[in-house]
Amino acid sequence: MDLRKENILIVDDDIDILELLQRHLQSMDYHTYKAVSVKEALFILKDTFIDLLITDIQMPEIDGLQLLKFASEHYPEIPKLVVTGYPSVEGTLEVIKSGATDYLTKPFTKSELNEAIDKALLQNTTRKKSRSISINSTSNIHSDMVGESTAFRKVTNIIERVKDNKATVIVTGESGTGKELVARAIHYSGKFSREPFIAVNCAAIPENLQEAELFGYMKGAFTGANENRNGFFQAAKGGTLFLDEIGTASLSVQTKLLRALQEKEITRVGSQKVEKVDIRIIAATNADLREEIKNNTFREDLYYRLTVVEINVPPLRERKSDISLLAEKFIRKYGIEFKDRLLRISPEALQILERYNWPGNIRELENVIQRAVIMSDGTIEVKDLPDVLKYQIYFPNNELRPLREMEKEYVQRVLTHTKGNKTKAAEILQIDRKTLREKLK
Repeated sequence: MDLRKENILIVDDDIDILELLQRHLQSMDYHTYKAVSVKEALFILKDTFIDLLITDIQMPEIDGLQLLKFASEHYPEIPKLVVTGYPSVEGTLEVIKSGATDYLTKPFTKSELNEAIDKALLQNTTRKKSRSISINSTSNIHSDMVGESTAFRKVTNIIERVKDNKATVIVTGESGTGKELVARAIHYSGKFSREPFIAVNCAAIPENLQEAELFGYMKGAFTGANENRNGFFQAAKGGTLFLDEIGTASLSVQTKLLRALQEKEITRVGSQKVEKVDIRIIAATNADLREEIKNNTFREDLYYRLTVVEINVPPLRERKSDISLLAEKFIRKYGIEFKDRLLRISPEALQILERYNWPGNIRELENVIQRAVIMSDGTIEVKDLPDVLKYQIYFPNNELRPLREMEKEYVQRVLTHTKGNKTKAAEILQIDRKTLREKLK
């Protein structure tokens, strides 16, 4: 059993050094995680609460400096201790600039290691006491949320105001804008973060099972109910229940949801006993619920109960200044996953990303980056992007143009790109060479 709560991640490609550090740390009653590469370290950081990062600098593929920079951006609260056998003034300065808290030169004694760890963890304690989340930072309320635009800050400002209370929240926005990320940010940045977060996609539950899945059921309530079973409401006790695509809930379930919100109580299917529930409800929809109210497919009284606080997540086309930050995040993620290294993107490729309107929003951007990382040789170039992005036509001030004129300009742009290669141009335009010849006349 661990006597201390601190989790320490050690990163070094030298197995002997890893084993030595682990023995020292375990004798000091710390819990340790080991990684022989930066890629392995990133997976541990993602899934584990780490109190201190200890890393070497000289490692193959991705070096320790890249790990420091990544951890400083995404996990700024974690102190970082560097151990290296290659000390120099220039190297020390670069390590400190990359976010290291302290610097330890090999070989070192156990007492020197202990002193450096105590110093680093003391700084971490101070940071925890004074820690505040800045909505102006890319290391935002939740590590998956990235942005600095005015539209993004409006969202994070509301999150800051609702995170510590259990007011009902509805998150609206187009598909792919990150509505679940907003719900998770509200939960995990607030004082209820240690309680459960249960996400439910209402559209994925058959209508005849929605009530049983949400509120639970008693043995014998229906065919196949062979035991008493808790629903999502019971599973989220004390925490947050996120109801995605709330507009797809059946009218009978909407009635039960209304009672749960009004009375803070539910009844299992097949039971007469009322159960009190203490949870926060966050709902989300990409549909216009007001229109559904007019069509009698959504209850008006439930709508007003859900919209105590409304957060509208803007589409990516309204926060284009965030595209470079989001692209960098996905390039880092998939570069590590697919290429075992950190990749870059050329200015020309980034410019294409920034001028595209992204009808599929952040989800589409992530898919494009994922493909581009796979296709690239180290730096994402224009050639690595899908044709739908490369061959868009952009007009100043949203000027409207005749279709014939637009088509002519587009064909000319494609021919210019293919350097007059009509076969390649026809492939891009998805027409045959005969049709292209007719258009060129």
